[in-house]
Amino acid sequence: MSALPFVVVTPVFEDSEASTRLFHELFDAFGEQVHVVAVDDGSVRQPVDIRQLEAIGLSGTVIRLRRNVGHQRAIAVGLGYAAEHLAEVQRVVVMDSDGEDLPASIPELLRTLEPDEIDVVVAQRRTRVETLRFKLFYAVYRRLFKLLTGRSISFGNFMALKPNAVKRLAAMQELWTHVASCVLGSRLRIATCALDRGPRYAGQSKMNFVGLTLHGFRGIMVFAEDVLVRVGIAAALLGTLTILGGLASVVLKVSGYATPGWFSVALGILLLVFLQTGTLALMSLMLTGVSRSGASLQAAYTDFVDTVTHTGRPA
Repeated sequence: MSALPFVVVTPVFEDSEASTRLFHELFDAFGEQVHVVAVDDGSVRQPVDIRQLEAIGLSGTVIRLRRNVGHQRAIAVGLGYAAEHLAEVQRVVVMDSDGEDLPASIPELLRTLEPDEIDVVVAQRRTRVETLRFKLFYAVYRRLFKLLTGRSISFGNFMALKPNAVKRLAAMQELWTHVASCVLGSRLRIATCALDRGPRYAGQSKMNFVGLTLHGFRGIMVFAEDVLVRVGIAAALLGTLTILGGLASVVLKVSGYATPGWFSVALGILLLVFLQTGTLALMSLMLTGVSRSGASLQAAYTDFVDTVTHTGRPA
C-alpha cells in the first residue's frame, strides 16, 4: 500500500446493502484519502464484490474468507493483512459495516490519535440506539468484567490505531478471541473518544442475545489467568472464613451456648462449604497452570483466506 492517510478495516457478513452504503459514505467523506480492507466473512447470499468499490471509485481490497469465522476473527484477518501490507505512515481504523460506527466520527478519532504518546484511540459511546434489555445486560456485563478481570471495558471495535499498534495486535493470539480485550491486554497507550452510535443502515443485527453473551464471555476469556487467580483467592478466603466459623461453633458448643442439634448441623454445613471452596481453589490453581503452559499458538491469517482482490486504483 502507498502512503495513504488511513486504512479502514471492516468485517462484512451477508450485509451487502449496508456495506455498500458505508463504502459510499467513506468515499463521499474522504475520497482518495481512504483505502478500505473489507473482510467478507464467508458470505453466501450477499458476498462483497470488488466491483462494488470500483463502481464508487473507492480504493479498496476485498478479502474473502473460506468460511464464516465470526466477527472478531474477521477483524483479526483484516488487521493481519494490514500489518503485512500497510506503509509505515498509515493509520488504521477498525469499524463495523452496518452503520452503527459513523464515518463522520473518523476525523475525531484520527485527531485524538495524533500525539506521540498515544497508540490507540477507542470510541466510547455517548448515546446508544439500543433496547433497554441490551443496556441493562451491558451494564451488568461491565461490572462482572471489572470484578473478574480487574479491568474496565467501555468500548467495542470502533478504534483508530497507529502502525506499531496494528503490528503489535496482529502478533497477539488474543486478537482472535476478542478485539477490545486484546487491546486492553496489549499494554499499548490507549486514549478514549466519546462518540455517538448510529442506527443500522439496513436489515437486522445477526447477533442474538446468546451470541452477545458468548461474545462477552470471550472477552473475559482473554484474561483467563487473572480470572482463575481471582476465583482461587476468593475461594481461599471463603475457606478461611469457614474454618473460623467452625472454630466459633466448637467454642460455643464447649461453652454450653449451643442449642441441641445446632452444633452438628452448623459444623456439617461449614465442612461442606470448606470442601467445596478448597476444591474450587485447587482447580483454579491447576487451570491457571494449564492456561499458562498450554496456550495455543496464533493462527496465520492467510489460513482463512480464499481470495484477495483489489480495485484498479493502486492502494
